[in-house]
Amino acid sequence: MSLFRLDASIRVEGSHSREVADIVESEWRAAHPDDRIVRRHIGTDVLPATAWADANMAKYLPPDKWSGAQRSAAALAARLTDELVSADALLFAVPLYNYGVSQHFKTWVDTVLADPRMAPGAPPLLAGKPAVLVTVRGGAYGPGTPRAGWDHATPWMRRILGELWELDLRVVERELTLVGVVPDLDQFTELAAELGARAADLARSHGRALR
Repeated sequence: MSLFRLDASIRVEGSHSREVADIVESEWRAAHPDDRIVRRHIGTDVLPATAWADANMAKYLPPDKWSGAQRSAAALAARLTDELVSADALLFAVPLYNYGVSQHFKTWVDTVLADPRMAPGAPPLLAGKPAVLVTVRGGAYGPGTPRAGWDHATPWMRRILGELWELDLRVVERELTLVGVVPDLDQFTELAAELGARAADLARSHGRALR
């Protein structure tokens, strides 16, 4: 059994999304100590911003008419799709940035969708595969908070991964990760610790479900 793990954080040390995803991975690894993990760190090994446009436009031309950029982009889209198709379980760690989806994750999704196998209307190649989405938010965005509804990333990611790609998706969400960094949030120190513990417990449960 193989696991594909994608990280979208621009940080390595101190990344909360990586920390929670590590818990999920460790639970999977406990059941598969010798199996393969394929990793893609799109927050640090950034995909070209032009990849989606080049790969998408290539679909409207015969291959012998592709430019060098289109040929490279189409090959990248195919490689990204192959990573998903060949994995038995999937793990995505994506933080909320500026109230929306990480540009790195959006570029990755768009480029995958440029592969003809993943285009809207194509047979769902990933349907039923077990997957975990880990997402973290620096503040609080739940009902009753001043910024309720400002998280424009999580619903979109659920739609892409769970509805469009039809993955068997489980989600771990952690909030208030900027407590200790932003002084105005210091009043929520105890709540942040409680939310972190809950997220860790859920990550363990969802990690076991990937087995």
